[in-house]
Amino acid sequence: MDFELNDEQTMLRDTTREVLSRSYDAEKRNAVSATEAGWNPDVWKQLAELGLLGLPFAEADGGMGAGPVETMVVMTELGRALAPEPYLDGVLTPGGVIAVVGSADQRSRYLPLLSEGTAVSAFAHTEPGTRWPVTAVSTTATASAAGWTINGVKNPVLQGGSADVVIVSAALPDGGTGLFLVDAEGAGVSRTAYTTHDGRRGAQFAFTDAAAEPLGEGGDATAAIVGAEVRAQAALCAEAIGIMTEALRLTTEYLKQRKQFGVPLAKFQALTHRAADMYVTLELASSMSLYATMSIADGVIDPAVASRAKLAVGRAAHQIGQEAIQMHGGIGMTAEYPVGHYVSRLVAIEHTLGASDDHLRVLAGNVSNYSMVNVGE
Repeated sequence: MDFELNDEQTMLRDTTREVLSRSYDAEKRNAVSATEAGWNPDVWKQLAELGLLGLPFAEADGGMGAGPVETMVVMTELGRALAPEPYLDGVLTPGGVIAVVGSADQRSRYLPLLSEGTAVSAFAHTEPGTRWPVTAVSTTATASAAGWTINGVKNPVLQGGSADVVIVSAALPDGGTGLFLVDAEGAGVSRTAYTTHDGRRGAQFAFTDAAAEPLGEGGDATAAIVGAEVRAQAALCAEAIGIMTEALRLTTEYLKQRKQFGVPLAKFQALTHRAADMYVTLELASSMSLYATMSIADGVIDPAVASRAKLAVGRAAHQIGQEAIQMHGGIGMTAEYPVGHYVSRLVAIEHTLGASDDHLRVLAGNVSNYSMVNVGE
């Protein structure tokens, strides 16, 4: 199997990198993060014009019809630039759910808008007090002659503050968990937006008899929710790889430039060994991220594969982030220097859709399902 990017994927990577590197440095990123939305509409427009927002959607639905590898390429570059645009939480995850579950009419109504960048969606599944994996929700859906209504609270809803339409999971009257489209500005919908520690945006939604439209044919959508989480976890892993790559680059450059006792820090053998360990850890994490992406590309939506990748990438993020901060010293914690922001985003990714301990717990609980298990450190 060829794990190298082909010519088109390389061009996609280079084009995305050029746009983001031109749009963001540490100062510009901090300025954008301080705005109400937390992301740059001009950059968003450029991503839409390049076709990146519609990358995974079928051409019949207004998209580009690309595969998971192309999505991974873009997510890695977004991570490398630490770009705050809601590519994953505002388009890929909710749009992917609509693409898989939605009816032809729903796909034609929403996916072209997401691809064009004229609308943003959000996936509201997590509830206060729940821990991944969320196996049951307290938000309820009720059917009447007038249609469906939703009651409950969802938090955190990543990028929910910018969402025009929200995909809400809710317990069905006959059992199971359904998915519903809800107008974020509709009657009975209350939204409270906030800023997360990594400078991104989240929101809490409270639904009180809010009008809701069943996604697709309705019914239990548990399998679709699991599939959406698997794809999102793989995308988060790819983003983390881009972040760790840049954190390592910043660290090695700092070691070459910063002097102690009249010589560059790179001359100290202990520090170069630690930097080498960071590189090895990054390569191992990159392999696991690619494993998750290629599994999806092969049509295998396996939560165990996603958990293995998320666990490996989460552990790598902890090691690389910690080392990057320590080898930068005090400057690594300042708001003006980028490495602290990279580490903050790594922490956020590690705790999104299951922290490392959560994935380890899930994998350990399934050990009896395998005839052979390799035990690592």
